[in-house]
Amino acid sequence: MMTRLFTRNLRTALLAALIAICLVPLAPPAVAQDDQEGDQQKTRKAEALSKAVYEKLTEAQELADNQQFNEAIRVLDSLARDEGLSDYERANMLNFYGFIYYNQGNTAKAVESYERLLSIPELEPQLRTQTLYTLAQLYAVQEQFPKTIDLLKQWFELANNPGPQAYVLLGQSYAQTEQYGLMIPQIEKAIEVARERETEVREEWWNLLYYGYYQQNDFPKVKEILKTLLANWPKKSYWTALAGVYSELGEEQNMLAAYEAAYTQDLLSSESELVTLAQLYLQGEIPYKAARVLSEGIESGNIEETGKNYRLLSQAWQLAQEPQQAVPALQQAARLTDDGELNARLAVAYLNLDRYDDCIQAGRQALDKGGVREPNDVRVTIGMCQYNLDRYQDARQTFMVVRRDDDYRKLGNQWVSVIDGEIQRLEQLRQAIAQNE
Repeated sequence: MMTRLFTRNLRTALLAALIAICLVPLAPPAVAQDDQEGDQQKTRKAEALSKAVYEKLTEAQELADNQQFNEAIRVLDSLARDEGLSDYERANMLNFYGFIYYNQGNTAKAVESYERLLSIPELEPQLRTQTLYTLAQLYAVQEQFPKTIDLLKQWFELANNPGPQAYVLLGQSYAQTEQYGLMIPQIEKAIEVARERETEVREEWWNLLYYGYYQQNDFPKVKEILKTLLANWPKKSYWTALAGVYSELGEEQNMLAAYEAAYTQDLLSSESELVTLAQLYLQGEIPYKAARVLSEGIESGNIEETGKNYRLLSQAWQLAQEPQQAVPALQQAARLTDDGELNARLAVAYLNLDRYDDCIQAGRQALDKGGVREPNDVRVTIGMCQYNLDRYQDARQTFMVVRRDDDYRKLGNQWVSVIDGEIQRLEQLRQAIAQNE
């Protein structure tokens, strides 16, 4: 359950990270400068762009540089009305449109501009490659992941020595379309490329790998990835997720170790986390540590003072053979609930501590509250405390009630016999003392 919760939260975080990656500002399209170019570049510009088109694009660029995007669009609109534009001129214009719309936050219009740009038959290869990646990013922002995947596949066929981020974008898109088998190799390739280039391997990439392998129920691999995450980015969520994976793998001792590691680093603070750790300690037969976790949690206010929590605390102290510590917890548990069973346990605890009056009172409260699994067990406890207080007639009356139950008849008769014997012995002693006087 812990791992599933972490995974649901992770999916939301990864979508946010994907959109953040795609929102990297686009560089403005460059317009060649007239006087600072070599002869070859000037000849190519002269062949590709008319002077009027060049001036319009330069004007649009200057306006865009000054964040005057609406004015830049009006300049481009006037240029678009020219039906005599060449493919190269139209490509430059559409590229500017896409850049400006993107910076205005108008993703739909930016996408439309770049789609029109890609539809130009004789589009320059470098511009085609650039536009494929840009459009793939914009489709990801729109959560149109199948289109993102298709464009990135085309881009990888043209790109020279792609960087890790492109593989991550494709991997995230596969993840969003639940194609985890295709996603994993992309993220692993991104990590490989980053290491080859000696650049940063980001935390969210490992999270993507975690998510992919988890969706394929490859828990040994998930465990390995979580250990990498903890080695580099130690967080509570990774410790609890690792504990969940150990649970899936049936590695209960390791599950406890993961939770304990988080606790010793002060990473656990919620009631559910602390109670879970205490329960793991109890399962691991370490009741003293369970009791300490619960006690400190209640004292700090991180664990609510409820009958349920105090009952667990009392059980931990009892299993740790600390009856003096168990009694206050049982008292609180009994006080906070209408469950007579807790008063019954309290009566037994008082009996073991030779607190017979308290034992009798707790036992009677248990019977008054009800809900006790075996009422005659409570009566036996009360009767034993009465006997130890030398209240033999009260004890005899209690065991007379007990022996009415067929299952307790033998025990009741034994106690009645013991009590009658003690009463007879005391009477004989009294008579002997009276005769001597």
